Amino acid sequence: MIRIQNVTFQYKGSEQGGVRDISLSVHEGETILLCGSSGSGKTTVMRLINGLIPHYYKGELSGSVMVDGMDIGNTELYDLAGIVGTVFQNPRSQFFSVDTDGEIVFGPENIGLQPEEIRRRKDLVTEEMALSSLLNRSLFELSGGEKQRIACASVAALLPKNVLLDEPSSNLDWKAIGNLRRVIQRWKEQGKTILISEHRLWYVQDLVDRVLFIRNGQIEQEWSGTAFRAMDGAALQRMELRASTVEQNFSLTQHENRETNPTAGEICFKDFYFNYEKKQRLFHRKNTQNDPDGHLTLRVPDFCLRRGCVTGLIGSNGAGKTTLLRCICGLEKGCGGRIELNGQRYIGKKKLSLCYLVMQDVNHQLFTDSVEGEVLLSMDRQDSKAVSEILASLNLADYAGTHPMALSGGQKQRVAIASAMAAKAELLLFDEPTSGLDYVHMCSVAKLLRNLAEAGKTILVSTHDPELLSLCADDILHIEGGQITEHYDLNKDTIGKLGAFFTEQIG
Repeated sequence: MIRIQNVTFQYKGSEQGGVRDISLSVHEGETILLCGSSGSGKTTVMRLINGLIPHYYKGELSGSVMVDGMDIGNTELYDLAGIVGTVFQNPRSQFFSVDTDGEIVFGPENIGLQPEEIRRRKDLVTEEMALSSLLNRSLFELSGGEKQRIACASVAALLPKNVLLDEPSSNLDWKAIGNLRRVIQRWKEQGKTILISEHRLWYVQDLVDRVLFIRNGQIEQEWSGTAFRAMDGAALQRMELRASTVEQNFSLTQHENRETNPTAGEICFKDFYFNYEKKQRLFHRKNTQNDPDGHLTLRVPDFCLRRGCVTGLIGSNGAGKTTLLRCICGLEKGCGGRIELNGQRYIGKKKLSLCYLVMQDVNHQLFTDSVEGEVLLSMDRQDSKAVSEILASLNLADYAGTHPMALSGGQKQRVAIASAMAAKAELLLFDEPTSGLDYVHMCSVAKLLRNLAEAGKTILVSTHDPELLSLCADDILHIEGGQITEHYDLNKDTIGKLGAFFTEQIG
């Protein structure tokens, strides 16, 4: 039993976030979905239940939080280990070991269980969650979905009665989300009390008993699971929520009035071959298509993109999407390849003058102490007037003097895009730009990509987000096993093909 009574919390040193006079009762064995836009208070509710508030996050707190008869405010975090388990958005933030076996047993070891009981729990969790293939592995070698499975296993090994999941699918592809869904379903069958904070609603909507809509730190609406499942996509959009069914991810209504320039031409890519594995060879020829052993990570002899269009790059985890983006813009030195545009060939460092990659984690490409300085850094000749115009076009003018690390994730992304525009890049590459974004911010990214394409930029965006593609993509480039398998226009006749790719991954 979880009971939150008249709780108000404001983070120390911040006027945003927190909750206001919130009350909530969760019965044993219930599965509850918390939904709402970013910053609405969902994560704060989770932190109140698992004790991170007030024991880690400080601020002004009033009201009471009880979990299984324990007063969270007066209970030490280590005493909650076997009561409440939490799976975070980024599994790396909760890892303490470097290998999978050590991570699974870390919790039981940390609370001082006997070796026999620790081994029993490890074997139990491994069998229940089908993890045998992930044992004796380095955590650094795992995919995002595999890391999330280990994070779930480390929580399950403590046998908690209550499980909290805070945006657990934000960095996962649809196959990994399918695996996560099966884990949640198993916990539900075991009678655990489960709270899930999510933007992606479709994979949990038929598992939940109740849905709570949180806005501005308060529970604004509540539905039974049945009533929530009966809501249509339009009603969800009015509340700024993402799709609640698989089918709602694939709507092309935004395409109806879209226009492209058929005379804009193409950008073509030739001989992109690459391998991450370093082999001991006496003689080595880089970027060759001759691969008798089948070891090449990327084998893309040629393809073209329509200029002034948005092309969605799709594929399974590990298919080669990010590798292709990095090779195109010249970040992988072992890959040659060339780009052909307007009769000119771009090879080696010349590709950098043509391309700009906005990484999934833009923190890796922000270097200066101000937004203005970040944009100036990309210019051959500094032009403050041009910087002001670029920042204004991206609604960043008010942040010109702000340190980039003080911005939100979406604002940082726009700073990276501003740098790309300042560099006068013809081709803009995006790697998972909507990971963890709510409906409003996802739509903002889609609109930004459309605006860039309509301004003459060519966009290639790698994504596991079909909602984003439905809003902004003109074409789809499908890559598997390091090879392009399909390239097609996205329209009412091909949207089913896109849907089939994603739904088949769920399993």
